[in-house]
Amino acid sequence: MRAPLLTLGILAFLIGTLWIGQGTGLVNWPKSSFMISQMQWAYYGAALAALGVGLMGLALARR
Repeated sequence: MRAPLLTLGILAFLIGTLWIGQGTGLVNWPKSSFMISQMQWAYYGAALAALGVGLMGLALARR
């Protein structure tokens, strides 16, 4: 159960940071994304990244 939690945590963190970048306008990829410069997506990304950190911490704390 440790490996799937860690994988899911890493994936959630990476997607969350992408959403933060797109929401703040720092990442303009893909060019046609509706999320670019929309702050609500930065907030969603922060929540998803925090969830990812929590999942990674839970996975690494398990033995």
